[in-house]
Amino acid sequence: MATRYFDLSEDVETPGRWYLGDPIDDNGVEIEDPWMFRAGKPVQVKTPLRIPIDEPGRPLDFSAAGIGRAPVLHVKLATLFAELAPNDVQLLPVDIPGQPEQFSMLVATRMIRCIDDRASEEARRWEAKDGRPEKVGQYRSVYGMRIDPSQVGEAKVFRTWGWSIALIVSEDVKTALERTGATGMYFTEV
Repeated sequence: MATRYFDLSEDVETPGRWYLGDPIDDNGVEIEDPWMFRAGKPVQVKTPLRIPIDEPGRPLDFSAAGIGRAPVLHVKLATLFAELAPNDVQLLPVDIPGQPEQFSMLVATRMIRCIDDRASEEARRWEAKDGRPEKVGQYRSVYGMRIDPSQVGEAKVFRTWGWSIALIVSEDVKTALERTGATGMYFTEV
């Protein structure tokens, strides 16, 4: 039986939830490149980072912080990722004002070229005529994404090449996360 994969994102429909801002360093300065946390490779930053609360509300166990949409996890989820996918993730400690609980930022350290253009509802790529030469060949938009599992190998957590906003987890990771009863997670099969 083939392994199934899921895009893990923040459940933005959670009523009364908090909204987290961009990570800041110990001097209170925003991280210059908030997208580095979804580049599919380990990062080098001074930790712990601080994650400001942009809009107060109910804390979530899984949140996406700021413009870079960096995944921020409660310790119970971070522990699961470390146990189930130790070769695929980097966990960075973060401080969230007013939160006595431990949180970590999840960095998926693998980027895999696996989007199945034909099976996806829409997978449009940047072209030379679009006037963005640095993006030619990368995805401009992906809707109803499907991946080719034969390209994944042993990875259990990864980003998709060309469309790095997608955080993909294997079915066993999804099942373990759901068993925790954690808040803030939304899964879409890919």
